Amino acid sequence: MADTLKVGVIGVGGIARVHMPGWADSPHTEVIAGSDIVEANLKNWQETWDVPKGYAKAEDLINDSDIDIVDVCTPNRYHTGLTVAALEAGKHVICEKPLAPNPAEIQKMIDARNKSGKMLMTAQHFRFSGNSKAMKAEIEQGVLGDVYHARSWMLRRAAIPLRPGFLLKQHAVGGACIDIGVHILDLTLWFMGNPKPVTVTGVARTELARIPGAFSIWGGGPIMPEMDVEEFASAFVRFENGATLILEVSWLLHHDTQGEDMQMWLYGTKGGAHWPECNIYQSNYETKQQYNRSLQMKKNIAEPHAQECIEFAQAIMDGAPSPVPAEQSMQVLQILDAVYQSQETGREVVLES
Repeated sequence: MADTLKVGVIGVGGIARVHMPGWADSPHTEVIAGSDIVEANLKNWQETWDVPKGYAKAEDLINDSDIDIVDVCTPNRYHTGLTVAALEAGKHVICEKPLAPNPAEIQKMIDARNKSGKMLMTAQHFRFSGNSKAMKAEIEQGVLGDVYHARSWMLRRAAIPLRPGFLLKQHAVGGACIDIGVHILDLTLWFMGNPKPVTVTGVARTELARIPGAFSIWGGGPIMPEMDVEEFASAFVRFENGATLILEVSWLLHHDTQGEDMQMWLYGTKGGAHWPECNIYQSNYETKQQYNRSLQMKKNIAEPHAQECIEFAQAIMDGAPSPVPAEQSMQVLQILDAVYQSQETGREVVLES
């Protein structure tokens, strides 16, 4: 294997900009190409990051024999085709969340990954923050015992993205559920040890975006009347091991927060925990005492979007497993897809075994 992995980025808008510092800081990578359907954006990005190759068509980048890693940063609808094509072309792939719009498309990616022998990773950047790493390490030491219940939410107050890539099903597939629900759900399942989900009851609806004068603090508004995705979703999930989860997500909820409130509570047989504060709550049943402690964060790591790129490249060089394997993203999308199904039917959804 070459000492330097050559990277090509597809979709050089929003999220790609926060991946670039990671590729720059990794001792193993060099970004040599980008692709975008907007020529002006592509040229500006190339000039900003000193990237020599620019492609109007993603397939031309994928077929570039110099490229080892493809970084997929497009809207949700286009993840599957690009990822499968890149894997079939012999590239390693890191793909933005959600990995795919539904479980069936993730399976296509897994099949292509297995056939190619290349690495596939979902860019779930919250796993790579210092507080997440500290909490995961503590949980793996067994301080919570068996986690039998969790509460998770990611709630925004008048903070809805206004671009068509987020608000139209033809690009995004879904709204807040699949956009930000994927973040907190992935992190919660990871902390819980990725138990197998078996049933989901959920709702996905839009209320506030339809009110005349509805706005977003991200650009002011107005919210496009063509918006056809949900702004709010909630779910109750049961797992094969008996654990349960309550999930809530929204872009526009009337909630006491300036912008965004992302929290998680985990409840186990030996203790409870709160993220992102990273507090542990335990009891001594012999002395009848309760005590709390706060975790120290891991230092000297990059911003999470950058860190995920650094660790992806390092895993390739080391021959290590994917830092965020597609099988775990499959669990996430099984749940989120079931929320939409439950909304349509008004019933609990039993997941396939």
